[in-house]
Amino acid sequence: MSSKESCRSELRVAIRQLSDRCLYTASKWAAEQLVGIEQDLAKFTPSNTRFQRGSSSIRRKYRTHDITTTPIAGVSYVATPVMEEDELVDGDFYLLAKSYFDCREYKRAAHVLGDQTGRKSVFLRCYALYLAGEKRKEEEMIELEGPLGSDNLARTVLVESVNSYPWNWNAWTELRSLCRTIDILNNLNLNSHWMKDFFLASAYQELRMHNESLSKYEYLLGTFGNSNYIQAQIAKAQYSLREFDQVEALFEELMRSDPYRVEDMDMYSNVLYAKECFSALSFLAHRVFMTDKYRPESYIDPCDYRAWYGLGQAYEMMGMPFYALHYFQKSVFLQPNDSRLWIAMAQCYETEQLRMLDEAIKCYKRAAACNDREAIALYQLAKLHAELGHPEEAASYYKKDLERMEDEEREGPNMVEALLYLARYYKLQERFEEAEVYCTRLLDYSGPERETAKSLLRGMRSSQLSLPSIDVERFPP
Repeated sequence: MSSKESCRSELRVAIRQLSDRCLYTASKWAAEQLVGIEQDLAKFTPSNTRFQRGSSSIRRKYRTHDITTTPIAGVSYVATPVMEEDELVDGDFYLLAKSYFDCREYKRAAHVLGDQTGRKSVFLRCYALYLAGEKRKEEEMIELEGPLGSDNLARTVLVESVNSYPWNWNAWTELRSLCRTIDILNNLNLNSHWMKDFFLASAYQELRMHNESLSKYEYLLGTFGNSNYIQAQIAKAQYSLREFDQVEALFEELMRSDPYRVEDMDMYSNVLYAKECFSALSFLAHRVFMTDKYRPESYIDPCDYRAWYGLGQAYEMMGMPFYALHYFQKSVFLQPNDSRLWIAMAQCYETEQLRMLDEAIKCYKRAAACNDREAIALYQLAKLHAELGHPEEAASYYKKDLERMEDEEREGPNMVEALLYLARYYKLQERFEEAEVYCTRLLDYSGPERETAKSLLRGMRSSQLSLPSIDVERFPP
């Protein structure tokens, strides 16, 4: 990792440059990481320690080793020179264009900068044209050479962008969205800048490589020990690993250090809901509402799916599934590719008041098709089909869920349940060899499922003499 002072210097310049180019999200991200860099003890003063939280037990827990100036595996970081501005003073046309841009008049901003040749002016013009194209969708193509033809070309352009200017987090997140497999990620020709570690940690998380992601974030804590962003990302990884107690502790500290934070609070509310901490959930909802109460965006936007989803959760907690379902339907209409919304609807259909299991199955199928990161849909589809007397469909979904658990190296009661169901199903279908495979796997467990597997194997051996025998008695109770 580069020295802390080097990271500070780079980020301070990048914040101004990104803000000048109206890349506000990237500028905010860079500023948060700047404050997240731990101060040297000798330089602590009241003015620069206000946000320092190095004594946190949560943060100490994830800081497993001292950081040196050499990154993991001994690879030296490449020093990227900070771009120097060619316009020492913003020109009049640039200032006018920026005012149009801030008012979302993108075409006017681009028009004003048509004859300007400075770096900032050219960038703002291209960015304004891009956003004009996004705003109007496909009604108008942006004034470049047409759209990028493929993901490969887009990745090439973005890799060139982050290699030449690594401090633009927006470019890294766009590149991450194009890395859908680990092979694609590993084949990127990226310079060894310290920003690459942030990118890899985030990309691993998107690819469900949660342990690798945690390892990267632990490494980054050596320099950015007070970063709220890193703490939130660690919480996300722990959430995916079902470590709800740890996630709750991380968010409690995050709320203490950044009490007006709104980002990622939906995940915190999900954890509180799963743990049935309803009073804490109510307090969180009130706190977030009061934080946004007097801001223009604080009203309930009818086009904001999160608002309808939140209302649905509130009615669900009050045991009013009809109302909850109504608001979940509004949210899923606005965000049809979010698996959580389909799962929420399915759970409403499953309640005692509704018991519309066929509709629940339809919703779980949509959730499974929408990249269900919480791995709920396949398991619920298997259970519902089994409950409705559809053994073939149930076996199919148990098998898919089992394959997913194996890919993610997850074990637990769901895996045992899947193995038992598949063993019994294939035995009833007289597909004894397949049934034996699942029974044999169950013999590795120590609970009652072990004895069930032995009983199934004995039954199959007696009913199918040609089946290769297996000495089940060699597995002691």
